[in-house]
Amino acid sequence: MGRVLLIIAAVVAALLLLGPLVGFVFTLLKWALVIAAVLFGVAFLSKMLKRT
Repeated sequence: MGRVLLIIAAVVAALLLLGPLVGFVFTLLKWALVIAAVLFGVAFLSKMLKRT
């Protein structure tokens, strides 16, 4: 009985820690995509301005 409760407590603790961790990973991914889009836009504009 004690072992089952310990396993349940470990699963609940892991889920509580996993939520903010997944949110942090998605936040990093979002910022990486924003930075990549800005860099792509700057590169595209610089190529367009060099042609003229």
